[in-house]
Amino acid sequence: MKPWQIQKACEVMSQGGVVAYPTEAVWGLGCDPFNEAAVQRLLAIKHRPEHKGLILVASSIEQIRPLLDGLSSAQRAELDATWPGPNTWLLPDPKNFIPRWIKGQHSSVAVRVSGHLLVKSLCDYWGGPVVSTSANRSTALPARSKLKVMTYFGSNVDYILNGATGGADKPSTIRSILDFKVVRM
Repeated sequence: MKPWQIQKACEVMSQGGVVAYPTEAVWGLGCDPFNEAAVQRLLAIKHRPEHKGLILVASSIEQIRPLLDGLSSAQRAELDATWPGPNTWLLPDPKNFIPRWIKGQHSSVAVRVSGHLLVKSLCDYWGGPVVSTSANRSTALPARSKLKVMTYFGSNVDYILNGATGGADKPSTIRSILDFKVVRM
């Protein structure tokens, strides 16, 4: 990865574009989570209904600090023990810090603090969390290579950030911070 590639991906996202990038296990699609038009475009590209919601990825807990207000010390300890890493947590968002088009029909938001160097660099340069949804149409297997991303989406993706996945076998586990139950393995 070269710094100019990260800068280019962020320029594309700042203009409402959709980027593809490798994550811990599979390739992801991302955009500015606070740009409704960009998120709607990403959902259209994936053929994913808005009500399902999307995952946000961040480079550090600091980038999602407003979502941590009101969590117990046990809940914070669990986040600290599993981040950074391939663990996505459903966090309450009572102050609606995150837009409805990210949360879908849910009151919580799915968030992961990544340990993947490229993802961390992308979020650091961006200055906050980025949408992170698997690079596939909703019924297909997630892309595990740049070639598969190109096969699935062609020119519908505005920029592909070169790099390698982190080598994990499967996408992140999703758990609820309220009861620590696994929602998806």
